[in-house]
Amino acid sequence: MKRLEGKTALITGGASGIGLASGIRFAQEGANVVLTDITEARKEEIVSQVEAAGSKALFLKHDVTLEEDWQHVFEQAEETFGQVDIVMNNAGIGLQGNVEETSYSDWKKVIDVNLNGVFLGTKYGVIHMKEHGGSIINISSIEGLIGDPRIAAYNASKGGVRILTKSAALHAAPYKIRVNSIHPGYINTPMIGEDPETLKYLISLHPMGHLGEAEDVANMALFLASDESKFSTGSEFVVDGGYTAQ
Repeated sequence: MKRLEGKTALITGGASGIGLASGIRFAQEGANVVLTDITEARKEEIVSQVEAAGSKALFLKHDVTLEEDWQHVFEQAEETFGQVDIVMNNAGIGLQGNVEETSYSDWKKVIDVNLNGVFLGTKYGVIHMKEHGGSIINISSIEGLIGDPRIAAYNASKGGVRILTKSAALHAAPYKIRVNSIHPGYINTPMIGEDPETLKYLISLHPMGHLGEAEDVANMALFLASDESKFSTGSEFVVDGGYTAQ
């Protein structure tokens, strides 16, 4: 039997990177997959990629900062596939800036997507899964564990995700809902760009000598989505090539 057979997963930020890789990986293991993103430009292509992995897929346009969007997404997911069993809060943005130079508008923009969006996804995940249990997977970052002077707002947002996850896990445990966070190192996705010098520098930060791939995070998410993680909640799972071990 496949590891997610009969389950339905809702994944935000599903148009590329970690979100899309996780959707494909979940589909390979039998889950129906609902992918959401702020843009639907590649909607048909994304659905085809996930369904080629072996399961049914639905793509929905979704602004994670809007509560009404979350309500609509859950309604559509349940109408199409029945109950939702897995929520993966993956959508996020990154803006450079130390605490002195970051504008208040940039600060609020990062917090709104990276933290408020995860709050809403966790809130509605609990509301919609408390009758049957499930798994909520919040994508934080190594930057939610350590500080970096260049990304004050991002640090704050990802650190907030880590502690929000623990609070939600304690609340949700009686409902058999697990809530965990994943903390990737630098992953080779569109978010980090393609500048050769930047990539060389980022690679040098990881003791394993290379960047992570989206599939590395997807495999960790698969473990947390599956019943194999049935005794794990309120914890952080690091996928960082040794970055935070230094």
